[in-house]
Amino acid sequence: VLENQDLKDLIKPQNVEFRSLNFNSTLHWQPGTAGEARDTVYFVQYKVYGQSTWQNKDECWGIQNHICDLTNETSDIQEPYYGRVKAASAGIYSDWSLSCRFTPWQETMIGPPMVTVVHSNKSIILKLQAPRSPYKRKRGSMVPMTNYYDLLYQVFIINNLLDEQHRALVYEGKDKVIKIEDLRPGVSYCIVAKTYVPMLDRSSAYSSRQCTML
Repeated sequence: VLENQDLKDLIKPQNVEFRSLNFNSTLHWQPGTAGEARDTVYFVQYKVYGQSTWQNKDECWGIQNHICDLTNETSDIQEPYYGRVKAASAGIYSDWSLSCRFTPWQETMIGPPMVTVVHSNKSIILKLQAPRSPYKRKRGSMVPMTNYYDLLYQVFIINNLLDEQHRALVYEGKDKVIKIEDLRPGVSYCIVAKTYVPMLDRSSAYSSRQCTML
């Protein structure tokens, strides 16, 4: 028969970590080394670094998921936070498993811009829109990530006659409307874009490709 202490250790959650995209921040973990019994449930707490008391996250109290949304709880984006998780199974509770320290402003990943393509004769006109944060203005619209960072847009063009992997950088800057000129009629071009944060030297993933035939 397993001792209670052994069971406590075997169900203790593993690899507790924050993941964050555009300040949508979630705590993730994996089941303990024993794997997961059917009745295993998890409990999540969080706190700001330096505070002595932990807060329960009510929506993540006794849940079966391995993910907990802490976007609202980490909305002071310059503050460092911790999360922790414990498991219960068959009436036995594990110890808490702690995340690393998480500071949203430094660690959130920035998403790519939204790209809209409007083509004219021998040129392509692009409209770029910054990714949005989950936080709302007083009037209800979402605050763009440009409120929090000095963002640059990087625009790449893929000439479908050439190598698919060859993405040529055609623009880097802050403009929201960009014109790419001197293109060949009858050729299919695709556009992808990234958001770049110079201060953190960090780029987003590529946007989904927008293709057009001139």
